[in-house]
Amino acid sequence: MNKLHDFFRTDKFATGIGIELLDVADGHATAILRTTPDHHNAAGVVQGGAIFTLADYAFAAASNSRGRLATGIHVSISYMKAVKSGVLTARAEEVRCGKTTGTYLVHVTNEAGDEIALFQGTAFRLDQEVPPQ
Repeated sequence: MNKLHDFFRTDKFATGIGIELLDVADGHATAILRTTPDHHNAAGVVQGGAIFTLADYAFAAASNSRGRLATGIHVSISYMKAVKSGVLTARAEEVRCGKTTGTYLVHVTNEAGDEIALFQGTAFRLDQEVPPQ
């Protein structure tokens, strides 16, 4: 999976805000974000966009984990709890892997294991290898 890790390291936005891909396997991925005050919104809590990006990154890794390039075609997120600091973990799991689409759930939790957000995504699988040749 080194090729896949290398491929996702080229995601300038996600890596630029500090997201790290910990592991990826067929249909699964885990990513973390060590939050800082730079991730805060005006209310002093972690910006929803940072949480969304963490979940989306894990979704992207999981949906591309089987070797075919996949792109999101529909996503949604529900925020359940505000967070001010600490490490956030996004765990993506495949719900369904079809010939052309896949469905994924991503649980975002804090260090105490509290659910911060729940993300659902559908990916379309292209007829192309990951990383693109």
